[in-house]
Amino acid sequence: MTIVQNYIDGCWQPAEHSVTIDVEDPSNGNIVAKAPASTLRDAKAAIEAARRAFPAWKATPPMVRARIVLRAFQIAEARKEDLARIMAIEGGKILSDARGEITKGDNLLEFYAGEGFRYYGETAPSELANNFLFTIRQPIGVVAIITPWNFPWAIPCWKIAPALVAGNTVVFKPASFTPWLAAELVKCFEEAGLPKGVLNFIVGAGSIVGNELITNSAVRVVSFTGSTGVGRKVEEMCGILNKKVTCEMGGKNPCVILADADLDSAVGGVLRGAFGNAGQRCTATSRLILEESIADRFLEKFLPEVKKLKAGPGIDPSNTMSPLIDKSQLQTVLEYIAKAKAEGNKLLAGGSRAMRDGLEKGYFVEPTVFDHVKPTDTLFREEVFGPVLAVTRVRSFEEAIEVSNRVIFGLSSSIYTRDINKALRYVDAIEAGMVHVNSPTIGGEAQVPFGGIKESGCGNREMAKEGIEFFTELKTVFIDYTGGVRASNIY
Repeated sequence: MTIVQNYIDGCWQPAEHSVTIDVEDPSNGNIVAKAPASTLRDAKAAIEAARRAFPAWKATPPMVRARIVLRAFQIAEARKEDLARIMAIEGGKILSDARGEITKGDNLLEFYAGEGFRYYGETAPSELANNFLFTIRQPIGVVAIITPWNFPWAIPCWKIAPALVAGNTVVFKPASFTPWLAAELVKCFEEAGLPKGVLNFIVGAGSIVGNELITNSAVRVVSFTGSTGVGRKVEEMCGILNKKVTCEMGGKNPCVILADADLDSAVGGVLRGAFGNAGQRCTATSRLILEESIADRFLEKFLPEVKKLKAGPGIDPSNTMSPLIDKSQLQTVLEYIAKAKAEGNKLLAGGSRAMRDGLEKGYFVEPTVFDHVKPTDTLFREEVFGPVLAVTRVRSFEEAIEVSNRVIFGLSSSIYTRDINKALRYVDAIEAGMVHVNSPTIGGEAQVPFGGIKESGCGNREMAKEGIEFFTELKTVFIDYTGGVRASNIY
């Protein structure tokens, strides 16, 4: 069994008290690790270590900071298979998805290492002669990074790397379901030569550790990914305290399939988007909007593929669908399925807990598809975070757009069509931060921004140059080089 410890001021250490958190393998309920249930004092110690380390780290040239991140990338790349196996055991993710996530996180480390050499401000022309105007970017201070369990490697990478390259110090709180892999990421940075106190790692309850990270006056910036309900509270608390904050939250992402679409391509895309990681993605395809004329034909192709999915432990490469993260999430998903049945949605596939071949020991739900889901139905409006797909039929392209936008979320979206005019009209009209054409709602790349609108997010986008800009503040500089007293100015 793995024992996870906190990492504070360059030292791996237990929490103040001996109480620990059990970390389960969600495929069978076995305890695979124990992590500290950190106290308020532990959280304060981590914040204080980051505060003390900030002046020296801020003064370190950005290229030097970037090279440490690059070394962390190289260390992680060398350990890729071991890291993927930890993810499969601790979080249940199937190995192919786990390997893909490690690759994505490593790509982000590599990308942000390069950003250390592009730590640019801007110059601007002046309305006055002999006057030079420019901006510089500077680090802000101590950053709190709070991450979820569904992407325990990639999301910490896309938050920690830009924060460090920008010159901030970090207190990192992972989800209590996946602290083992998070600790391995910290070890990569430690081995890369990161100075003590620059990155601190603490495991514990959100109500204790998370609350202190958000409210402590030494913390200047908060970066959060999680549910919309918690994100709203984080945003509100940071607003009251005038802290810089970004929150990436929930989604109810539509995939529109028009009559002219390549249906075989769409089948594969929706299958991956809806049921990858058992639907536990903020970008999961949770609403399928079908043009009526091809709806039955699409479903005839799609449903046999759904029934081929094989649920089981992620560590077994023959399995193609992972478990839900814990018993509570299992119960939540089953309640949504029951509500969909009660509201008259037509069940086409799944609809039950997966119990065959020993799966009853884990938290598995059959891949589930409901048809004839109306925009007023619960399954259409609310994020389930499980392998449940709501199918809604529409009569036209215009109705597809209107129906797609009839939710409070706006994270990701997708359309399958051969008509470039309709594709671009969809891009213009859809209320989402990300749009995919002829590909599923999932996925992203390091060099382009990630994030949503409406109730799916607040603050800056993440990843790309926007990711590093969030962790900096601008300073505007005015230099008068007339060499004497200016007779007049415009100020």
